Amino acid sequence: MNISASLRRRVVVALALGCTAGAALSGCATAAKTTTSASSAATSAAAGGSLAPSVYCGSDCKSQLTLKADPASIDCSVGVSWSSASFPYGAKSTQQIPEFAAQFFPKMKVTVSDGRGDATTQANQVDDMIAKKIKVLILSPQDAAALAGVAKKAMAAGIKVIAADRQVDADVSTYIGSDNTEAGVADGKAVVKMLGGKGNVVELAGSLGASPTIARGKGFRTGIEGSDIKILATQTANYDRAQGLKVMEDLLQKYGSGQIQGVYAHNDQMAFGAAQAIKEADRAGEIKVFSIDGEVDALKDVKNGTFATTVGYPLVVKESTIAAAKLCAGETVDPRIKLDSTLIDASNVDTYLPNPPQ
Repeated sequence: MNISASLRRRVVVALALGCTAGAALSGCATAAKTTTSASSAATSAAAGGSLAPSVYCGSDCKSQLTLKADPASIDCSVGVSWSSASFPYGAKSTQQIPEFAAQFFPKMKVTVSDGRGDATTQANQVDDMIAKKIKVLILSPQDAAALAGVAKKAMAAGIKVIAADRQVDADVSTYIGSDNTEAGVADGKAVVKMLGGKGNVVELAGSLGASPTIARGKGFRTGIEGSDIKILATQTANYDRAQGLKVMEDLLQKYGSGQIQGVYAHNDQMAFGAAQAIKEADRAGEIKVFSIDGEVDALKDVKNGTFATTVGYPLVVKESTIAAAKLCAGETVDPRIKLDSTLIDASNVDTYLPNPPQ
């Protein structure tokens, strides 16, 4: 994708603006670098050549994100605080938001921070952004409760706050994302259907305290209500592939052949690890894998039979950036902007492979 010279403005990406005292003692340092969006090979993935929201933003969502102002006139500072950039969803989001802004909002100054999976570190980073008087904060909190204080502080300072992907326990300007509870319900119902209404499953949960973890767990339990599906164990694997592998290895040792019929993972990364453990234990024929996110490799695994399902959980890159632009321009934004999420299985995976949710 070619970007005109007028759009090749510099985007400052400040990683880990603040460190906890303990992290500092272990060598945590503030890292910052200046890049141009034109120099990134991933720019086309972020921008997609259009200012319009993604295909997962339905008619209501698109209506909510109609920008009245001239994009080239929007001149403000936007902070992006993500829980962690160490997993694909966070890595793509923190990379692509400034790229998308650079292409369509040339005067928008975007600062990005990586909370590195630590709520205290992330809160310190947000405090730093507040001190720098940003106009809009795009916040994806590590912990909904732990980041509530700085979210409220930002709002009190006149900063508009967008909760992106994850909710925060505070009244903010808007929350943008798919419905995590619905995603869990969809997988729960799929488990009931594919296991014939009975059987044992194990659950690989995401980070404790994160709103998706809570909602995806709750939704799954709603989805299996009234069936003879039993959850043998729920173990946290922090949305991490390596942890998913280790947790599943332990569960396979605890529950022998024939005792587990399914595994429900709160995201694809943990599901990849679980599937690897199942394959290495030579138990792929007896255990079905159910997941959430819709990464392209997960769709491939659905197609080849490694996964039974994944629920598409799209990135909110375009939607968050457009909402930030609207708030910068003084336009109103609805308090809830919802993206679509769809159960993807063997019957419809070919529809989503050309344009995966993530």
